[in-house]
Amino acid sequence: MKQYKYKINGNLYNVTVNDIEDNIARVEVNGTPYNVELDKPIKAAPKPVTRPAAAPKTATGAPVVTRPVAAAGKGGVKSPLPGVILDIKVKEGDMVKKGQTILILEAMKMENNINADRDGKVAAVKVSKGDSVLEGTDLIIIE
Repeated sequence: MKQYKYKINGNLYNVTVNDIEDNIARVEVNGTPYNVELDKPIKAAPKPVTRPAAAPKTATGAPVVTRPVAAAGKGGVKSPLPGVILDIKVKEGDMVKKGQTILILEAMKMENNINADRDGKVAAVKVSKGDSVLEGTDLIIIE
């Protein structure tokens, strides 16, 4: 149901379009119901569903493109968005598992858990509680 206000020749009209079936629209003008015949029926053309092509595979059936594997050396867990460090859950020397929450970042008035991207040992904590960080800043180095 859609409502409109029209002014025609200085007169105000409140028009409510209740529903449209084929080429008949049921409307109310200033509280009086009318069935309005449209010149052409409105057709809601369904949008075609497009699906992505299947990923290419080699003759053996293995995918041609694979996900990148985290490098085995040192790597920094980066801030995904600008914010303020609320809590740091690890300290230097701690062992962490992939997916473990290592710190909490407040961004856009929401608390975001920042998780380890790999298994390893915390080599350095580059931030302190209360620090403001930008997107892409190294927070914690894991080796």
